[in-house]
Amino acid sequence: MTTATAPHRHHDFPRRLFAIIDGRRWHELGRVFAADCVYHRPGYPPLVGLADIERFYREERIVESGAHRIDDVMAGDDSLACWGRFQGLSRAGERLDEKFSDYYRIDAGLISERRTYFYRAAI
Repeated sequence: MTTATAPHRHHDFPRRLFAIIDGRRWHELGRVFAADCVYHRPGYPPLVGLADIERFYREERIVESGAHRIDDVMAGDDSLACWGRFQGLSRAGERLDEKFSDYYRIDAGLISERRTYFYRAAI
């Protein structure tokens, strides 16, 4: 594994992804997600396929606005992980402040699998 400080062909994926998400540019999700991508997110059944992921962001996600800050990225040949913090507002106007980590599998230059984890008590 290499860290974000070393050059790696995938280390910019999280920044590209979050620029699209934070900018609410849903029509650009296909620039980072494969058409058959699977996204695992706590509290939701797996989101399967680009259309399902786009629908989630447009209709289900509780976030109205905000920004992801990435603290670090670790990348391998076909996978990477990042962690950081999201701060923003919910659709109900509540302040959101959540630490997160993400795991990605990269195939043919696109995210084929994503898993998100949050830093809070679960069990």
